[in-house]
Amino acid sequence: MKTCAAVGQWPKFMSLKQRIQEDMKAALKGGDKPKLSAVRLILAAIKQREIDERVELDDSQVLAVLDKMAKQRRESISQFAAAGRSDLVEQEEAELEVIQSYLPQPLTEAEVDALIQSAVTETGAQGIQDLGRVMAKLKPHLQGRADLSLVSAKVKAMLAQS
Repeated sequence: MKTCAAVGQWPKFMSLKQRIQEDMKAALKGGDKPKLSAVRLILAAIKQREIDERVELDDSQVLAVLDKMAKQRRESISQFAAAGRSDLVEQEEAELEVIQSYLPQPLTEAEVDALIQSAVTETGAQGIQDLGRVMAKLKPHLQGRADLSLVSAKVKAMLAQS
């Protein structure tokens, strides 16, 4: 599924949140109920975080919300599949597809490994006690582009060998 942002319809200066709002309007006008439902869920999650933190979210914070939502959908899909609930699996997959359309292109395994190596070198990490510093360095580069729990496990393994 391609969003308007993917085909270059939205101007570069428009924030991610604004693009999501515009996509909601387009889904409303186009009668695309599944997409409309998913976009409303996204906007509700963004609004909830803005209310909780009393701030206007920037693009990186919106990406964090989207990343969390995508992770929740993946977990739900595996649980529903294990329970034999194909109807719920389909719904979650449709929502995940819409959520992923707003996330940046995922990084390859080699790109993630290169970023980890770079962060370890830059922070001068010597052992597992430096995990927090390495992850703090990596998080802005990987948010929405890689599963941070998997990255954390890779960093732990690399630092344990040091």
